[in-house]
Order: sequence, then C-alpha cells, then structure tokens
Amino acid sequence: MTLFYLDASALGKRYAPETGTDLINRLFGAATKDRMLALHIGVGEVMSVIVRRHNAGLISDQGYAQALVEFRAEVVDAGDFRLEPIGEALIHSSLELIVRHSLNATDAIVLRSALDLADELRTAGDDLALVASDVRLLRAADAEGLMHFNPESDSAPQLDALIAS
Repeated sequence: MTLFYLDASALGKRYAPETGTDLINRLFGAATKDRMLALHIGVGEVMSVIVRRHNAGLISDQGYAQALVEFRAEVVDAGDFRLEPIGEALIHSSLELIVRHSLNATDAIVLRSALDLADELRTAGDDLALVASDVRLLRAADAEGLMHFNPESDSAPQLDALIAS
C-alpha cells in the first residue's frame, strides 16, 4: 500500500483552489485519510495560504469560512490524518539535504522526514509517495529515489495507479 506525504504546496490546493486542486480532491475522495500525512509545521503553512488567498480576494468570505472549517475537520483535528512532528534530530539530519539539493529549510525537513518514513514503510512492505508541486523539492526527491506525484503536472491515471498500489 502507498501512503501519501503531502507538503503544504499540495495540501493547500484542497482548501485554496488553484492548478492541481482537482487531483488533490481526487486523492481525498479515493484514499482513506489514514494513508495521508503531512509535516506538522505544514498546518501553519496551509492556514497562511488560505488566509492570503482570502485577503487577495481569491476566496470569498463564505469560501474562506468553509475552507477553515474543512481544513480543521480533515487535517488539523482529524484523528486519522497523521501529522509528523519536527524534532531536533530531524532538523539536524535535514541539513545535508539543504547543501546537496539547494533546498529551503522546510523543504529539506519535509524531504528528510519523507525519506525516513519511506524507509520504515518499505520494511513493512508499503511505500510512500511525496505529493508536492514545488519543483525543486520534487527534483530532490527524485534524486534521493523517493516516489512522488505533482498535482500540477502529473495525471489522474498516474494518481489512480498510486492509490491502487
């Protein structure tokens, strides 16, 4: 079974529509939430995306209120959506990825966390796909041998194959 590790660039599409939202909605509709996870700090990043899009007039007041309710229900307060913690060890082990792939700190932490989790899952016969639309992060994931999906450029059949695996 494949689990889906969503970074903020992908998860935000669920609550602030943009290119790729249809595929993120497809993922949420087809995969159980216990197969989805994100870095805990990503919660704040997604919240800031929702607020910025509302402040820019891209989300109506009603849509904004609904997005906040749905985000809290599906991710923040959901017991079955896994939020990965950030500890000192994770931060330190991510530093090499900043140098190797010219990533920002948060992307390096996301990648390190995803790589570590993928290793754990593989020993149990499962796998992990990083879901992101940040091209630099995806390029680094590819270089590190991590399976990934970009909702802005990959296809529905590719996503369906991952969900089915």
